[in-house]
Amino acid sequence: MKTGSYLLIVIVAALSSGLAVAQTTPAPKSAPSPAPTSARPGQRPVAFDLADYGVSFQADPRLIVVMAALDAAGFDPVPAGREPSVFRARVRKDQAGLDAGLRERLQSFYQHNKLPAPATAADQAARYVSLAYALGQPPEFEPPERSDEVPAGVLEVLDFGQLVHEFYRKSGIDERLGSYLRAYQSEGDRLRQPSADLVREILSYLHTRPITVTAVRTLVRAPTARKNQKDAPRRYEIREHDRHFYVVPDLLAAPGTINLRVIADDYYAIVPEGTEPASSELRRAYLRYVVDPLMIRFNKDIAARREPIKELLKEREKAGESVTVDVFIAVAQSLVAATDARFVELIKRRTIANNAQDQLARAKDDAARVPIVKATQALFSAAADDLVAELADEYERGAVLAFFFADQLKDIDTAGFDIANFFPDMIASFDPVREGKRLTESSDARSRALGARQARQAKRAEPDQPVYDAVENAKMAALVKALNDIEQTLRQKDYNGAEAKLKDLIRDYPREPRVFFALAQTASVGAADATDEVVQAKRLNNALGNYRLAIAASSPETDRALISRAHEAMGRIHAFFDRKDEAAKEFDAAIEIGDVPGGAQKEAIAGKKKLDQPK
Repeated sequence: MKTGSYLLIVIVAALSSGLAVAQTTPAPKSAPSPAPTSARPGQRPVAFDLADYGVSFQADPRLIVVMAALDAAGFDPVPAGREPSVFRARVRKDQAGLDAGLRERLQSFYQHNKLPAPATAADQAARYVSLAYALGQPPEFEPPERSDEVPAGVLEVLDFGQLVHEFYRKSGIDERLGSYLRAYQSEGDRLRQPSADLVREILSYLHTRPITVTAVRTLVRAPTARKNQKDAPRRYEIREHDRHFYVVPDLLAAPGTINLRVIADDYYAIVPEGTEPASSELRRAYLRYVVDPLMIRFNKDIAARREPIKELLKEREKAGESVTVDVFIAVAQSLVAATDARFVELIKRRTIANNAQDQLARAKDDAARVPIVKATQALFSAAADDLVAELADEYERGAVLAFFFADQLKDIDTAGFDIANFFPDMIASFDPVREGKRLTESSDARSRALGARQARQAKRAEPDQPVYDAVENAKMAALVKALNDIEQTLRQKDYNGAEAKLKDLIRDYPREPRVFFALAQTASVGAADATDEVVQAKRLNNALGNYRLAIAASSPETDRALISRAHEAMGRIHAFFDRKDEAAKEFDAAIEIGDVPGGAQKEAIAGKKKLDQPK
């Protein structure tokens, strides 16, 4: 058998065992309907209603007002040397005339309660995000009563709520809130499709669907019973509660950090502007939404293994780690960590296998195939080391069953069974002695993963050294070919088809600026052909969002032309909407980059001149 043919079989086998995301198992009659299936490669995913899986999108006025007040107080997550986002610049301009006394009190409060170093901008903002969800709705922003039930972080900044109330009355934000909400809703619209893809893949991987309704046994007192009457008749009712997973855009958040807030049965994932769901903490947040009710459903099974789990946690405490003492939290943390690590490995293996198949198809003979075989096998081994290293890191942080669940998930995924149907057997079968040895067993793989990571970083730090190896160069070549093919689709004015292909590319190239730029161009060209103003506006807003993602994913050293063109294109879109200030800012950004080859400095200069010309 030829080497190339042999590797092709190996790759297909790897895909069958580790990447079987499209299989589902018929559920028993008493179980909920099976998870949505993923589309096969090359096919567009089947549309489904996110609400059926607990997901909806929400723009919360409390969060907008609190974060605007925090910005006025001096909170600034913008990295040194970078310009604020268009929306943050707009808010600052709107608040330029804020009452000086109020601004001083806001700033004094923020500085007095600022977390010490090494706290990040995301750390500083986290308590205020929690405060927003503890306050009542505008205009009152009624604060909660001080009690032990209020989280410590919220208590530390609770008095900021009074300043928020005053800020709402004096800043004029109440008049601007409608337009702000529309900007947040536009970001929510951008997040909707990639979030749907993410939810579909997670549930298909676990072969399950989330529990969206919980039943609680509640004591109901007789109407005639006195409050302290001991012999009053007791009656219980089963009351159902809907569970929700809200994706909440936050255009004033610290970039790159998603905040998750859980309030009873409601999960709020607060997502910064420009976040790409497929490569973000949003995946983990939704996994927690899926996993948490399993902890309640199988609480007796977990309680039966309480002592060995406690012993594993105590070992982490002895090692100096700060871990939870709650076994239910530890089990949930372990299952979420294991699922996320396995899912990431799945994507890596799929990408490696697809690239290898493309290279083998182009190879002329066995001599050309041999280095591809070796490089691909090395990449598979590196992916396995990365998985072990990630699980070990999670184990040290208190996810003491992360390795165990990762092993179990591999078997369940291959069989295609719903994880909920096997959880009791899983939790009953772990061996605490074996789990206690996991860190020692993983030491070699962790060392290899760390060494590989350091080597990649060192290579990037050497400008004269090639960053990509042979396999990665082939991957980039495959990307260029795919983009050229999509360009032909776009020329045929098949905008939906081009967009679908580009979104498929994001899975294999999650941080590639050219894919986001192409998505933005597709939306922009589609808007030009749209006759419906609503459709046109939606496509242009989608284009803006993807141009921002392209800039965020770009390197100022190597992608200056792309960044220049993205800023110029955003300037034209803002000019179309008659947002002259925003348009001028984008044109200025393109002009400042300079006249780089392939850039858009001249177009930006011309665009800025047109802003002052009468229509």
